[in-house]
Amino acid sequence: MRDKKSLPELLSPAGSPAALEAAIEGGADAVYFGGSGFNARMFAENFDGDILRDAIKTAHAYGVKCYITLNTLVTDRELGEALRTAAGYYDAGADALIVADQGLAAAIHREIPGMELHASTQASGHNLDAARQLAGLGFSRMVMAREASLCDIKTFTEKSGLELEVFVHGALCVCHSGQCLFSSMVGGRSGNRGECAQPCRLPYNVRGKQGYPLSLKDLCLAAYVPELIDAGVSSLKIEGRMKPPEYVLAVTRVWRRLLDEGRSATKEELEYLASVFSRGGSFTDGYFAGRIGHSMLGVRTEDDKNSTRSLAPFDGLTRKVQLDIKAEFRKDIPSLLTLSDGKRRVTVAGDMPFEAKTAPMTEESYLKSLVKFGGTPYSVGKAEINCDAGLMMPLSRLNSLRRAGLEELSHCGNRQNKSDVSGYSVPSLKEERVNEKTARFLSPERITAAAREYFDRIYLPLDRFDGSTDAVIMPSVIFDREAESVRKMLSEAVSEGAKHILVGNIGHIGLAREFGLEVHGDWRLNIQNSEALLTMNKLGFEDVILSPELSLPQQRDIKGKSTTLVYGRIPLMVLEKCLIRELVPCPGMHGSQICTATLTDRKGIDFPVVREYPHRSVIYNSLPTNMSDRKEELLRAGIRSWHFIFSTESAYEVDEVIKAFREGLVLPLKVRRI
Repeated sequence: MRDKKSLPELLSPAGSPAALEAAIEGGADAVYFGGSGFNARMFAENFDGDILRDAIKTAHAYGVKCYITLNTLVTDRELGEALRTAAGYYDAGADALIVADQGLAAAIHREIPGMELHASTQASGHNLDAARQLAGLGFSRMVMAREASLCDIKTFTEKSGLELEVFVHGALCVCHSGQCLFSSMVGGRSGNRGECAQPCRLPYNVRGKQGYPLSLKDLCLAAYVPELIDAGVSSLKIEGRMKPPEYVLAVTRVWRRLLDEGRSATKEELEYLASVFSRGGSFTDGYFAGRIGHSMLGVRTEDDKNSTRSLAPFDGLTRKVQLDIKAEFRKDIPSLLTLSDGKRRVTVAGDMPFEAKTAPMTEESYLKSLVKFGGTPYSVGKAEINCDAGLMMPLSRLNSLRRAGLEELSHCGNRQNKSDVSGYSVPSLKEERVNEKTARFLSPERITAAAREYFDRIYLPLDRFDGSTDAVIMPSVIFDREAESVRKMLSEAVSEGAKHILVGNIGHIGLAREFGLEVHGDWRLNIQNSEALLTMNKLGFEDVILSPELSLPQQRDIKGKSTTLVYGRIPLMVLEKCLIRELVPCPGMHGSQICTATLTDRKGIDFPVVREYPHRSVIYNSLPTNMSDRKEELLRAGIRSWHFIFSTESAYEVDEVIKAFREGLVLPLKVRRI
């Protein structure tokens, strides 16, 4: 048996009040849930008002921490409301907020400095430099990307200095968290806003047959409990805020047992977990173990659903917290009562006992009154009563002493000060609009003479840079195990004339700075408000391409040095696995060769897929965004800096796009508008 104090925290989901009780019943150390707004599970039951305050009070009575999700992106017009929401959670006693939007995090850290912040997996943190940047922004914990391997996790815990939270059980997104625009661009429901329509669970054409190349099995790392403990992970997170209480109870109970016993799950326990909920009757550990491939795929069958339905209904909390009791009853000294549940310890003072005239009290009679816990969550553990002979106390005063102790225990660690965000206003940035035209191409061979003449700056992927331009694009994901390879490519790019770099993750800015490159922010930073843009400026970004999810009026509200994506197929997903191999025979990596395929949905719509360094896949939108005939709208919104994405276009098509923007023409194809 391991020392429980050295174990990682067990963090369970609570999509409803009943699920929260199930998590507590199952033995969770902490729970996470959302309110009625600004959380990434907007279709869960969620909590608000008195229900949220009661939930926190109930959890704290059991010594269980509450982390509230405030993990969606917000616009300028929503920042004030989001900050007031955070203040309400703080005042209700939330132990931490899970936040994705860097602008909102900056506002919370400044206006509510006592609020602990955890960086959501939606913040796309996956390496050491991300931890350094997040710590500087006020975060105490980072939720690791689910694609991280055990090696990545060990590197992080050994060197980052930040708490690490790791998903260990539940559903997996096939796209890197915070980088998915599929639901938003195609279905109008933003995953970054908590409304994901899950296009990854739909069928697509796979080599002439219907298949599910984007649907991953659920994650389960129950076979690696000793490794997770030894790695120094701070918190083990179970996914499932859309799951029923029965699921939460069953999974939490198994993980509680495994942690307390410091062992891996048996074959029977894994089979039980699969029967509780799985896709295809089994799980995947592909990312964690470094086995990324077709075996990770899975779909939910009718047999799976029937198995889940067989779970016994959850009947509510029955669990009791054992309290150790120590009491002192001495002559001429106020009585003392100490209560402890192993995590919390409080001592309260009461009235002085007085000399008994007839029947002095004994240890047993004192204890009998002190352990009347009734309808509370507590039961008696160890008891120690120290008393002088010949004394007594009225039962009413002993009851008052007990109630005072329990009240103090329920408030143990709770903050006393309230927040005040009444003076907050969205930062007013200078009118510093950039006025330039930039573009990205997948390879130098695709850059036409017209493009070189029209654009002020042309970016090329770092692994395909040849010195024919002066700007490179950092890979969208760089785990610490890949850093040296990227560093070598950066050194070569600088020697060939690179001066600018497009960076889409705060965890990559350190590498860019090493080589003295001028850093520009990519749309992958998900900048949707002025606070976020200001934060990126402070980190060293010269300017930033705003989130393509923003409307023109929303982009107009952000006055700082920013750029708008006005043309191109927007990347919808970045996948750790090679999707191309699922669709066609993959030739693998061959230098600067552009490896491509086509993903076709059930309606016959084609989505280009392109390999990205080192062997990830990027899915592009079926339609290009285009504003060539809407130039006046852009100018009226103050948008004069334009960015173009060229992916599948031929040389002729590239030149036709440039001509259309020069002359304000309509492109003769179906397009998407901002």
